[in-house]
Parts: sequence; structure tokens; C-alpha cells
Amino acid sequence: MVACQAYLVSPRKAFRKVDAGVFYVDPLFKKGTDTMEKVKVSSGMQFSAGVNAGALAGASGPIQHSPRTAQARKSRSGFWLVVLGAALWGVDPLFRVILLKSLTSAQIVLIEHLIIALFAIPVLWKNRSELKGLGWRQGGALLFISWGGSAIATILFTLALSSGDLNAVLLLQKMQPLFAILLAGLLLKEKLPRYFFGYLLIALLGTYLLTFGFTMPIGHWSDFVQLGSLLSLGAAALWGGSTVMGRLMVGTMKYETVTSLRFILALPLLLAITWNEGAAWSLPTGTSQIAAFSLNMLGQALLPGLLSLLVYYKGLTTTKASVATLAELSFPMVGVLINWIAFQQLITVAQACGFVLIWGTLFLISRQGDTNQ
Repeated sequence: MVACQAYLVSPRKAFRKVDAGVFYVDPLFKKGTDTMEKVKVSSGMQFSAGVNAGALAGASGPIQHSPRTAQARKSRSGFWLVVLGAALWGVDPLFRVILLKSLTSAQIVLIEHLIIALFAIPVLWKNRSELKGLGWRQGGALLFISWGGSAIATILFTLALSSGDLNAVLLLQKMQPLFAILLAGLLLKEKLPRYFFGYLLIALLGTYLLTFGFTMPIGHWSDFVQLGSLLSLGAAALWGGSTVMGRLMVGTMKYETVTSLRFILALPLLLAITWNEGAAWSLPTGTSQIAAFSLNMLGQALLPGLLSLLVYYKGLTTTKASVATLAELSFPMVGVLINWIAFQQLITVAQACGFVLIWGTLFLISRQGDTNQ
């Protein structure tokens, strides 16, 4: 038994102590419900197992809510926020592949960042006091997040979509957490999960299947190297590295400020890349074409770009790592479905096997993290 004081919730949602005395509540609840195993009053009376908060409150008036019940609600809502955020990532190819018909990868990413910057600048101005006292360490981390994780990684991912199998490019992004764990061990000296390198070998086998299927590279290396998959892995490594660099900002800045700087600081590099590229801007001219292009560009920037980040990380604050790994399955599910409907690309058996190997590895590693907590 764990002793704790029971509280009742008034219509104003204010808490007040129970006048009848102190309740001793067993913290064990049945999974998925608010049913208590046993509630014991200080006078020695006992209620049998199976009494829920509503039944207990029937004798005393207001409904009784436990902190565990409230936390369960938060966990459930967090789970669905992670599902929604990850699902929004899955619609990314729908916008990006269509935009590639008119613009280069660098041009698309530049416009995307300009749109998001319109929302990021007011947030950065509001939190500008957090910029005081930043050291070289934090400045370098911000530069990696914005230039590497936001500008270069997004260009690599966009290029991958134009030169590779859409499903392979999409599913290879599940390698991001493994890159993050490895880099955290190297740069931040964090302890690696048990059997990490064994898991890494399994994930690499999954990567092989996603990229090359069941074929072997004997005698035809030039046909075997898949540029799209290599570009996708490069993007995954940079995004995973950005996660590690974000750890250096913990306690220094709010998440909103770091996110704003991520898009704003990337603009000078993107302008330089686009200028150096020298490609013509093939923008639409007709009214209907301009409207369709604008809606497509706004959808790309705001849905899988800005909104997915905000929703995903909001849900992640109340969701266990292993549960989040399950919730993130909405990302490949939505992505593969869109690739099938919009671009007539079906996932192969080899790709499905490769994805299962990578996802299973991530799930086992995340379970270790939950156990250690």
C-alpha cells in the first residue's frame, strides 16, 4: 500500500481535501481502466476490488478523480497526437513529388522555409531574451540543426524522391533513431542500449532489403547502387544528428524557440545553394495553375512541415518510447498508401520484410528505455 491523500473535484475543477479522513489507495490500476484494486480508509474499512472512482463518489457526492486516471487520459491523447503527427509526415511525398515537376529540390526547400519563417519570426521575437548568453557550443548545435537537419537533409530527401523508389526512400527514414542513438553515444557519451550493435546489424539487413530487395550485387555493381536510397540515408543521418544536437539545447531554450531558429537560420544557406545552382524558376503562369501551385506549396510547408512537428512533439511529452514506436507506424502506413494511390507504386515483399526488421529493432530498443525508467 502507498499512502496518499484523496481529493475531490469540485465543479470549478478545484481540489479540496476529503473531510472524512485520509484514504490509503493501492496504486495498482487495471490497465486501460480507472478501476482500483483496493481502497482502504484509515478507520480500517475496506472496499472490495472492482470499485471505480464513480462508484466511490456516489456515497459522498462529487466524482472522485485520481492522478493516475488523469495521466492515463494524457497518455491516450499523447498517443493519438503522435499518430497524427507521424501520419502528416507520410503525406510529404504527395506534395513534394508534384512540386518537383516545376521546381528543383533546392527551390522547393527554400520556398518551404520562407513560408514557415513567416510563422517562426513572431515566435522568435517573443522569445528573443533566450538568445542572450548563448555559447559557442549551443551556437554550433543550432547551426547543425538548421543547416544540416533543416536545409541539407530536406534537399537530400527531396532529391531522393526524384531519383529512387518512393517506398524505399520513405521507409528508410525509420533509420533516424538508430543514427541518433549512435551519435549520442559518440558525441554526448551516452550509454548505448544493450546489444545495440547486434540490433544495428539487423537494422542494416532491413536497410539492405528496403534498398536492394533479395538481389545480390554479383557482376553488376553499377546497377546495384541506388542513388535515391543513399540520399535518403544521408537525410536520415542528418535528421538523427539534429536530434542529438537538440539535446545540447535542453535547459537553454524552449522547444518553440529552437524550432523557429531551425527554419530561420537555414535561409541564408538555402539562398546560397539556390543562387549557386543557377536553375531557372519554372513557375506556373495561368491563374488556375498558380492557385494549384500555391495550395500545394502551402500544404507542403504547413502540414508535413510545421504542423507535424508541433503535433508530434506535443504528443511525445506524455507518451512512452515503446508506445510512440507503435504510434509512428502511421507514418509508413500513410506514406505507402499515398504512394500506391497517387503514384501507383506498390511495396514489395522484400521492402515489407526490411521495414519489419528495422521497426522491430526500434521497438526492442525503446522497450529497454521504458524498463530503465
